[in-house]
Amino acid sequence: MIYITSVAQEHFTKLLANKKQGTQIRIFVINPGTVNAECGVRFCPPEKFQPNDIVIKFKCFNVHIDKLYISFLENACIDVAINKLGDQLTIKAPNATKAYNNTEDKMSNNTLEEQIRHILQFKINPQLEMHGGSVSLMHVTEDLLAVIKFYGGCNGCAMAHHTIKEGIETTLKNLFPELKGVLDITQHQHGMHSYY
Repeated sequence: MIYITSVAQEHFTKLLANKKQGTQIRIFVINPGTVNAECGVRFCPPEKFQPNDIVIKFKCFNVHIDKLYISFLENACIDVAINKLGDQLTIKAPNATKAYNNTEDKMSNNTLEEQIRHILQFKINPQLEMHGGSVSLMHVTEDLLAVIKFYGGCNGCAMAHHTIKEGIETTLKNLFPELKGVLDITQHQHGMHSYY
């Protein structure tokens, strides 16, 4: 499914040697299924493993992928290009830009909560994932407030309020005009896990 060259595997193994024990690799896609799709790789310590991760085992490490990104990463190849500037990781994912099965038209048949969860997963979380965080929809209230909760680097982040108002709430209200707003129920605790 995902091919990692022997040079890239050696590269990851060397980098992981200096990380917290148990840290693995996470591969993700930003804006999947669009012409702006971009693949990314980051370190994934054990506390960031997710129950819906697909785990691909390599000789010296594992790769974690959210199951929602699997079809976009089909036939992806990760390599390391060595040039005068040093080693550069390259990711070629021919399916990253292909439209996903749940198109916006199909989504219109789903409940408001299902549609919001879809937008958070495919449009919001790929951006937050670059900072080691994510957001989930807990439910939509009777007065049409989307109740959300942050995880990882977004918990305790000083920019969380800005992310809600300028990012999440604006995006959701543009797509779902009936939505009155977003309510964050995260018990924010600033710490080493927080992005800012």
